[in-house]
Amino acid sequence: MPRIRPGRVRTKNTNRREALKLSTMAPEDYNVRPGETKSIACPDCRTWRRIMGDKVLKIREHCINDELAEGEKHTTCRGSDQLVVVDIDVRRWQAKQDRLLRDAMPQDNRRAAQQFYKPLPAPAAPVSRIKAAVTLETTRQSYLAHRKGCIRCVGGQHCTDGGVLARRYVLALQEEPARREAHEQLERQERRTARKQTAPAVRKAQWARLGGETVERANNRCTDRLPGSRSEFRGPQLPLAPQDVKAHEQRQAELGKRYARRSPAPSAA
Repeated sequence: MPRIRPGRVRTKNTNRREALKLSTMAPEDYNVRPGETKSIACPDCRTWRRIMGDKVLKIREHCINDELAEGEKHTTCRGSDQLVVVDIDVRRWQAKQDRLLRDAMPQDNRRAAQQFYKPLPAPAAPVSRIKAAVTLETTRQSYLAHRKGCIRCVGGQHCTDGGVLARRYVLALQEEPARREAHEQLERQERRTARKQTAPAVRKAQWARLGGETVERANNRCTDRLPGSRSEFRGPQLPLAPQDVKAHEQRQAELGKRYARRSPAPSAA
């Protein structure tokens, strides 16, 4: 790609006019974008002409009309070799021109080739698909709320969501005894753990209240036991013989006769 060089000013001649300041012209009548060829609309002939030079800027020498009939002579425009002074903020002018170009561009051209749409929020999941903390009360309330608002759940008939909620409610009913038992067992375990943690402190408080010397004397006290005396830890002696011997013998005789009637008679040999 050939390098774009600034146009050389081959003459020191000017049109002897005062230098043209860009701040006095309309922003759309010149182009001083960095990296592009500088150009301007000639104030005299209103045609776009190139701005020559690097430090000293001049409008390039040109004719009034570029299209002439054969044999006619070209007439130089009075705006040729006009000095130009860039007294504007180029960056601010460029930003303003870019904004004007975007506003003037048709809507179809201003739209990007690839559209980026904001994703729509996902629809809320139905109640039958929400997996939250399932308890007997929550399943019951969900089922009753669905039955109240659904027109297809009539009597023993259920819609798809109603059937799911009903099965979930029945399952919660079946699991409720086991859940209560597990909850009670957990509470009992927590109480046992709390008692184990507080038992040393309780024993220490009891020992401090009763006094160590009193307990020690009671443990070390020993008394002699008389020969033949019964220990206080044994129970009373139980009687081995019946109190009424005659009634006992009569009762045994009646029981013997009753057993004899129940037993079959021996067969003859």
